Amino acid sequence: MGWEERHGRLYYYRSVREGKRVRKEYVGGGALGQLIAQLDELERLQREEEEASWREEQERLQRSAGFLQELEEAAEILTRAQLLAAGFHKRKGEWRRSRER
Repeated sequence: MGWEERHGRLYYYRSVREGKRVRKEYVGGGALGQLIAQLDELERLQREEEEASWREEQERLQRSAGFLQELEEAAEILTRAQLLAAGFHKRKGEWRRSRER
């Protein structure tokens, strides 16, 4: 996107993607071109702000997921210790009560 000088005058063009190709689209010159250029800049800034917000949210969720994984591992260890103390053992992935001799 940007301003281009042609025959001594400035004209505002946008880049538009059509499939795999990118082409220039004439928008306008003079006051109209300046107004649309400002609107495009505002939209770009809003997109960047939204992207930054999404990145922060993703990072927060990843930190939360890490904490939950640690909590799950701790619960697994405590559960295993409790079952072993109660006389259970693990056989083929299942907890079973040990036989009394």
